[in-house]
Amino acid sequence: TMSLREHALSVFRGALGTVRPAPMLRRALKLQGDGCPQLLVKGQAFPLKRDLYLVGFGKAVLGMAAAAEEILGDHLTRGIINVPLGIQESLQRAGMQEMLLKPHSRIQVIEGAKNNLPDAEALKGAVAIQELAEGLTADDLLLVLISGRGGSALLPAPIPPILLEEKEKLTKLLASRGAAIQELNIVRKTLSVLKGGGLAQLAHPARVVSLILSDVIGDPLDIIASGPTAPSSHSVQDCLQILTKYNLLHSLPKSVETVLSSSPTKPTAPENYSHVSNIILGSNRLALEEARRQAEGLGYAALVLSAAVQGEVGHVATLYCQLIQLLCLGLSSLAEGPLGDELRGNLLQLAAELQIPGLHLEEFLRALRGLGPDRPVCILAGGETTVQLQGTGKGGRNQELALRVGLGLHKAQATGASSPQGRCEILFLSGGTDGQDGPTEAAGAFCSPRLVAEALQEGLDVEAFLRNNDSYTFFSQFQGGHHLLVTGLTGTNVMDIQAILIRAT
Repeated sequence: TMSLREHALSVFRGALGTVRPAPMLRRALKLQGDGCPQLLVKGQAFPLKRDLYLVGFGKAVLGMAAAAEEILGDHLTRGIINVPLGIQESLQRAGMQEMLLKPHSRIQVIEGAKNNLPDAEALKGAVAIQELAEGLTADDLLLVLISGRGGSALLPAPIPPILLEEKEKLTKLLASRGAAIQELNIVRKTLSVLKGGGLAQLAHPARVVSLILSDVIGDPLDIIASGPTAPSSHSVQDCLQILTKYNLLHSLPKSVETVLSSSPTKPTAPENYSHVSNIILGSNRLALEEARRQAEGLGYAALVLSAAVQGEVGHVATLYCQLIQLLCLGLSSLAEGPLGDELRGNLLQLAAELQIPGLHLEEFLRALRGLGPDRPVCILAGGETTVQLQGTGKGGRNQELALRVGLGLHKAQATGASSPQGRCEILFLSGGTDGQDGPTEAAGAFCSPRLVAEALQEGLDVEAFLRNNDSYTFFSQFQGGHHLLVTGLTGTNVMDIQAILIRAT
């Protein structure tokens, strides 16, 4: 029989496969030739009356563009994509030819945004995209490829007379005063030519079709890559409120004042976007659905907990530990006792504190009860946790989550004489779909309840590593790195995926 680890890997790889750029585009995008050619996107038809253009920006866009060009062939007139600095070389080195454009491609590639910060190269690419969009006619079709991660930094085009440096300085100042990412994005959008629906407006009257890879919880169109083709739900008033809140209204550069005073007070009405179709091609939810299919194919009863798990990594680890305990009680037919009731109560309280969108825990627990004790169970979840950095170690949120779950299970086993874990085989996996967790070459890590005890035998103190946010160093040293999840660059990104696999022993 396959080990739980092999099963977990298979489930994770299945999820990744479904959101890789090439398969994702081939499933969604078709070209129908003959008399009047048309582009079919997820069943919607867009006639090609004149020229077809392509623009794109973001981390996964190179692979998306390569697949799109293959599908569109000679129908593609010209394209421009803005991608992260060094990505072509990285993919070449990783042997991922299918993610690269062919020689003599009609798509121009501009690399910029070093360290995911807008720079002169990214600005050059944004200006080229702007000029292409402005020159389109009513009979043209513009295909826009958007990958959330890095998409915003790769599309900087401040409204003149604002300079890129001035906009960046303001953004950094806001960040240093504690502004949330949503607030930063609202300010960026207000001062930008292309964000907040700007690209779609410039391309009018051409038909605009956006294919989007989402890296944001809940897939909000106006937030992913700052929503260049979606109506903004924010106005200049929102921007002014944020600047007032962080006490910056009276120290703005002259250029920013000029732009803010002449900006329209209301956002562009949604009906002005009737020429635009925004289509989500890949998301965490889609990846989880595929993971569920893989798990069921391996004989598991599989349930998706949520595609929007967020919150501090320690709290999320506690949630998973309690869920695992409850699952073990179920498999050993003890879930209906006082311990089961206590765990359920704790879980509901924790879920309420974490405020995970779309998590209906009561319903989920009812579904768990109906599974029956003899089938192995696989619980899947996705989203993005946050780590409060205390130390100077090396790691990422997925490795830290796995290590914290391992520690939690160890402690539960040590305190509970009637701990149900002994009757179950348990594996927890957390991985980033882009293949990189923090500044490491691992995508994440695996853990089991034995991890901490085995680490102690090797002289490794898990709590000390966690205090220093040094999960990668721990996993590298523990059992020769066997618990690290290493996938290499994937060329995609739909946040993180967690899997809990449990079977009775």
